[in-house]
Amino acid sequence: MRILMIRHGDPDYERDTLTEKGHREAALLAELAPGLGLGDCYQSPLGRAQATAAYCLEKLGKEAVTLEWLREFPAKVDINGSEILQGAYTDTKREGEHFGTRIAWDMVPSYWAEQAVYADREGWRHSEAARCSDLVSVYDSVATGLDKLLEQYGYVKEGHHYRVVKENTGTVTFFCHFGITCVLLSHLWDVSPFLLWHTLALAPTSVTEVVTEERQQGIAIFRALRLGDISHLYAGGEEPSFSARFCETYGNRGQRH
Repeated sequence: MRILMIRHGDPDYERDTLTEKGHREAALLAELAPGLGLGDCYQSPLGRAQATAAYCLEKLGKEAVTLEWLREFPAKVDINGSEILQGAYTDTKREGEHFGTRIAWDMVPSYWAEQAVYADREGWRHSEAARCSDLVSVYDSVATGLDKLLEQYGYVKEGHHYRVVKENTGTVTFFCHFGITCVLLSHLWDVSPFLLWHTLALAPTSVTEVVTEERQQGIAIFRALRLGDISHLYAGGEEPSFSARFCETYGNRGQRH
């Protein structure tokens, strides 16, 4: 079985759609769509993902099923009751006397990199960030959605691998987002999502491909063939978007800090 995870194009987050650049990126991706073998298509309910998918779907005359759990990972952390987390989310805005909520994974590296719990396969569930957020429940909801879908294709989660009920060489494609892609990969690979959130940067319209490997009959794992492929942008002469990245050097004030 093969899974493609395609991130939306350069985003206009305020209006939940694509920028002009994002539309160019999505159009370039669609030019290669006939060769991608998209198979069954699923999409996030958010506008920027659906606008990206529309280019490929129109090109191929296909439709996509919208899945609620494919939306950008919505878990939020409340740092008001934790001095530790107030140091981990250093630029959180105040709303009156209190801090606003924050995307759970968006913490500074001086904190997460020095706390082994965030790299642990199970330990992150008992971290300070998990204690002060809905991180675990939202993660488990996504994981359940993914596993129920994979069961329809013949793969049932058992422990840390998948039991093959029926061999399947088909493809499913998810048009979604960076944060949720990291969650999906972390569940497939049984690793902490924090490792992927903080070590991957999947550019807009990038293609990530994983396939099953069944070295023992009836037991499958998922392995990556490509992560964040943006060859379609290079082929079309389109500079990759900086979205999902932070500044390469701190002194470069033109890049996101």
